[in-house]
Amino acid sequence: MLVNLALNARDAMPDGGELMIETSNVTLTEPRLRAEGLGLRPGFYVMLSIVDSGIGMDEATRERAFEPFFTTKPLGKGTGLGLATVYGIVDQSGGAVSLESGPGLGTLVRIYLPATTAIEPPRAPEVQRISKDAGTETVLLVEDNEAVRDLTARALRRRGYTVYEARDGEGALHWMQTGGVRPHLLLTDVVMPGLSGPNLAARLIQLNPSLRVLYMSGYTDDVAAVHGNFWAGVPLLQKPFTPAALAERVRLALDAPIGEIR
Repeated sequence: MLVNLALNARDAMPDGGELMIETSNVTLTEPRLRAEGLGLRPGFYVMLSIVDSGIGMDEATRERAFEPFFTTKPLGKGTGLGLATVYGIVDQSGGAVSLESGPGLGTLVRIYLPATTAIEPPRAPEVQRISKDAGTETVLLVEDNEAVRDLTARALRRRGYTVYEARDGEGALHWMQTGGVRPHLLLTDVVMPGLSGPNLAARLIQLNPSLRVLYMSGYTDDVAAVHGNFWAGVPLLQKPFTPAALAERVRLALDAPIGEIR
């Protein structure tokens, strides 16, 4: 409902404007129900209102606003299902919708949903489960693709790891040489602009011999390059990977004895 109404408001304000979303508890009386044309029983309701300062609607448009496939937008710009979808959701939930609008006066949509006076039962305390793939170690993540780097970092932080991010090998070296970072694991892409993942690993291991290494790549040809020309025991995480697969491989790399990872 919010997405559809916000998109309609945006389209009604091509030159910009104000969009306000508000919620409140309300008591609907008979006079108010009649004034807004609502087919509801008097009582307690939750109101969601969306108001914009857009071009507004004339009377003919207002009367058809909730009809499926009715739209005033140009061909290809709208389906005419946004407000119809909103109306359907509200109606199925036992609520109602009111609409106020006028040319040049913006639009106000009020959604009323039945409120309850029931008391929520107390929830059982959640048992904190420690994932076997979680950890508290520090990971140096090197990935030139910003989206992949962001998702990977978030997945590891959710599992308790401290993550330092670098977009390339030079940035990772900077972290190690000037930032005082002593990571437990280097998680790096294999093919990157400038310094490659394996060459970066070789440089960083000179600075920190106990550093674990985990490669990741979306190119199957990298497997031969990594295992053929560098340490045969360095694991490779194939892209795309799930957060669970990532966490599992990171944990395995961290738990492996130093002699077994290269």
